Amino acid sequence: VQLQASGGGLVQAGGSLRLSCATSIGTIRNDDMAWFRQAPEKEREFVASISRSGGTDYADSVKGRFTISRDNANDTGYLQMNSLKPEDTAIYYCATSRLTVWPRESIEYGFWGQGTLVTVSS
Repeated sequence: VQLQASGGGLVQAGGSLRLSCATSIGTIRNDDMAWFRQAPEKEREFVASISRSGGTDYADSVKGRFTISRDNANDTGYLQMNSLKPEDTAIYYCATSRLTVWPRESIEYGFWGQGTLVTVSS
């Protein structure tokens, strides 16, 4: 599986962005998927996950503002980000795994996209 993340950019606080995660090789329709992010000089952190059956989970910091979804017919995952804050500034990575036990743990995911930069200005 080869993942391609896109949709990042520069946005003002309060704005919205929609990230996409598509496959160029393979399929992710049977995989669990997640988004992680890494801000400058910080460790990578969990943002949201969606299981192959559609169950979702969110980090407390984004709950109510971000929505993770997937389109299995097109092998694409999404992260809709609303009410963005400067502290959301980071490189966002999508990741997939055939099966996760602890979906909030990055070690569970074997396939990663290259990352897309999100910058939120105050």
